[in-house]
Amino acid sequence: MKKIVAIVLAGLFLTITACESVKNTNKTQRGAAIGVVAGSVIGGILGNNLGKGGNTAMGAVIGGVVGGTVGGVIGNKMDKQARKIDEVLPGAEVNRVGEGIVLVLGENSVRFEVNKSTLTPIAKENLDKLIPVFNEYADTDIKIYGYTDSTGKADYNLKLSEQRAASVKAYLVGKGIVAARIVTQGMGINDPIDTNETPEGRAKNRRVEFTITANQKMVKDAEKEAQGQ
Repeated sequence: MKKIVAIVLAGLFLTITACESVKNTNKTQRGAAIGVVAGSVIGGILGNNLGKGGNTAMGAVIGGVVGGTVGGVIGNKMDKQARKIDEVLPGAEVNRVGEGIVLVLGENSVRFEVNKSTLTPIAKENLDKLIPVFNEYADTDIKIYGYTDSTGKADYNLKLSEQRAASVKAYLVGKGIVAARIVTQGMGINDPIDTNETPEGRAKNRRVEFTITANQKMVKDAEKEAQGQ
């Protein structure tokens, strides 16, 4: 997948920079143009590929690429945030993707019992470790995806996954995270990260994932910083 993305971006760069209208723009403007087209194309590729058992959260982050120098500035900030998350919650899976972060809180971080959306004491304890990081990097948007294992009916699991994501949001908001920063989405049985044929695998699939991306303020600040370079 990394090779596909790299090739697409390279081709887009050559195509866009060859356009006469782009030649007359500055570096930041060219980066923004590349980002818009790249986001559309890569998002489509990932929608076709990741939707077939792939990771929806990861596709969403790459599909929202800004690109260019501005994207590099945002990426550096995300690098720092990812390292902090990894430090405070080493049991989580922290993936730096494009200009964002995909964070998987599985059985070792946020556990859900079978047929439950209630946060366990361990889940709350681990979310408490994330809250200072989320507050430190306040210029980010957070999307929470809820998942289930494959047992039970699909429509019921979809509703249960929505409730799991909502439980995490409610807890974070109750601890002071601004509600407007957070949106939730239930994914049901989609995108399993392990087999549903064993109890251990099903436990891993009963999870939440976060995508962390730049909000408009971070993008504007990055544009100013890029112009000053």
